[in-house]
Parts: sequence; C-alpha cells; structure tokens
Amino acid sequence: MKEIYLDNAATTKLREEVKQEMLNYFDVVYGNPGSFHGKGLEAKNAVEDARERVAKLINAKSREITFTAGGTESINLALKGLAKAMKDKGNHIITSRAEHHAVLNTCEYLEKYECCEVTYLEVDKYGMVNPSDVESAIKPNTILITIMYANNEIGTINPMAEIGTIARKHNIYFHTDACQAAGYCDLDTEKLNVDMMTLNGSKVYGPKGTGILYAKTGIQLVPLVHGGGQERNLRSGTENVPGIMGFAKALELAQTEREYEFNKLTKLRDKLVNGILESVSKTFLNGHPTQRLPNNANVSILDIEGEALTLYLNEYDIYTSTGSACTSQTLDPSHVVLATGLPYEAAHGSIRFTLGKETTEDDIEKVLEVLPGIVKTLRQISPVNVAVEHIVEARSKK
Repeated sequence: MKEIYLDNAATTKLREEVKQEMLNYFDVVYGNPGSFHGKGLEAKNAVEDARERVAKLINAKSREITFTAGGTESINLALKGLAKAMKDKGNHIITSRAEHHAVLNTCEYLEKYECCEVTYLEVDKYGMVNPSDVESAIKPNTILITIMYANNEIGTINPMAEIGTIARKHNIYFHTDACQAAGYCDLDTEKLNVDMMTLNGSKVYGPKGTGILYAKTGIQLVPLVHGGGQERNLRSGTENVPGIMGFAKALELAQTEREYEFNKLTKLRDKLVNGILESVSKTFLNGHPTQRLPNNANVSILDIEGEALTLYLNEYDIYTSTGSACTSQTLDPSHVVLATGLPYEAAHGSIRFTLGKETTEDDIEKVLEVLPGIVKTLRQISPVNVAVEHIVEARSKK
C-alpha cells in the first residue's frame, strides 16, 4: 500500500532541492565560520548569505536574525532572554492557554524561577485569541505578549496585526511562534507588527534541528548558551552550516510557493473535513472553520479514543496524530482542544490530519474509504456513549 503521510505539522519530509543545497556544506565548504583562514571565511560568507536571504523573506535586517537549533530554542531565547534582560523594568507576560508547550512550559519556568507573573488568556470556541482580551490584560509591569500565529494542533490563525497594533500602542514587545504559519501565511514582520518571531526548518520541508529567532533591532536579550560568542553573542557554539543553508533554501521555496500550496491544500482539506463530517456521525471540526491553516483538519469523533484511531489508521499506512508530536508520550487529551471548551471525553477523541506537498486527492479518498469502518469497530467496543447535546452545550458556553 502507498504510505499516506498526514502528520506534516509534526515534521515535513526534507525536500530534494534542500538536500542538494546542504550537501556542498558537509565536505566542500566545511570550514568553521569562526576560523581566521580562507576555508573558515568561505563558510562564514555562506552563513551570512543565508542570513540575508532569510531576512529578505520576512522584511527584516540581517542583523535581526539569529540561527537556532529549532523552534523550541528560539522561543526559549525570546522569552527567557527578554525576561532576564528586563527584570528591572517589569515581569508580566501575556500569553494564551492554546500555545505550544515550548511557550507554556517556558512561561511556567519563568513564573517559578524568575519571579515572573504570567496571564494565560482564554481562547474562544475556535481556539482564537481575542485582541480586546490582550489589551485588557495589560498591566504597568507588562513586558511581553507572546501569541502564536497559527495553532499547531487545530490550525486556527490568530489576528496577528491587530494584537501587534495593541502591543505597539502600549510600548510592549510582541513575540509570535510562527512555525506552523510559514509556507502558508505572510511573514512580513512590519505588516504583522511583531518584534520577535520564531520559525522552524522542519515545518517547511527543511532539516530538523534548525530555526531562527527574529528580534527587532534594539531588543536586548540575555543569551541561553554561553561560549565563543557566535550569533552576535546570542547563541554560542560552532554554527550548523549545512543546517543553516538548508533552512534558508527551504524557507525561500516555501514562501515562493505559498499561494499555490494554500489554494491546493485548502481544497483537499475541505474535501477531507466535509467527507468525515458527512460519513461519520457524532463528529465535530476543531478550530476556526475558515480562519485556519489550509493543511490542518482536526476533528473530534465521539465515543472513541484518538490514540486507538491513529493506531488503526497506521495499519493502512495512513499516518496521523492526536495533537502535538512534542506531547505524544502522554495519553492526556489535547490542552488546545480542551481550551476551546470541549469536555474531556470529546477531546480524547480528537485526531489531527495535516496535509503536505505530496498529499493527493487519492490519499484523501483512501482515508474517507477506511475511516468510517474503523470508527464503527472502535465504537462497538467502546464503553462511552456521549450525547451530542452535551458537546453542543459545552461549546455554546465559550
């Protein structure tokens, strides 16, 4: 059977063009960018060229780009770095309950060890942050607002520019986790009104363990990693030159093809969502019906467990997930789906299909062919029988 990979929000397959871009930097341009000789200068020039290319894609200056080992490190540098640098000016951070755990766990750390105060905003039934709630949460000691651009689990796209406008009105720094948005949404930092932005290579068909933090000129950050002072002393350690070059190439391709991919995947996503809702009873779409990523279809299917459904689909070589891959080792229901107001028993039945460049209409039809039968089998052995009215009532309270 053909493998049908529908877990692109967890990671994407490395593009051939990206791999070819990287190969030259393993054994030809292999010098240390910090070395004071021709081979080192060759590598340093490559890294700086990549920095320029990335900066151009997001309407930033090259000196505002710091290469990191992924989205999680970028988020930690943004949040911890700013909190430590501004501890004499304020200690209040605003975020939402639907953020990635890289943000939530970092905020918990800052509360516990850096005496920070964190406000966790509620989201609506679609998982969207209300800009007016952000403004209402601002205090005299607020130093940072961090709200994700597009949700990694349910695909909802937040109103970035509006939130950014509020942040600038109150002279508060605004950071966004844009890892899932890259390749589908506009990353222009000026249009978004963001001061810091996190991107991840493995979400745009680039190499794992690569990413960036954009930090606007003038922002002071305390580094997490100390050593040789690389990356303008923000991220010490010998640069991952192949990874950096691969990241730049992947982001270029993703943003160039953004409009085409958005339109193509939206059609396939809608076919999948409509097919599931029509063929499987007691099923709900999670996330905003229209303001969502084109590749994300997250549904809750009552009276089954999402983990069991994922394992059954795996037998057909259909690969999905129940939420973020970063929390796949726990069987707890998605904190994002719970934040939208769904009760525990409904959240347990959530499953995430995230489409990608190689997804075809035949793939979607195969999922729609096998899914109803699997759900029927699981429901026959399930002790749970949730009333639809219970779910509708819970959602109506959000």
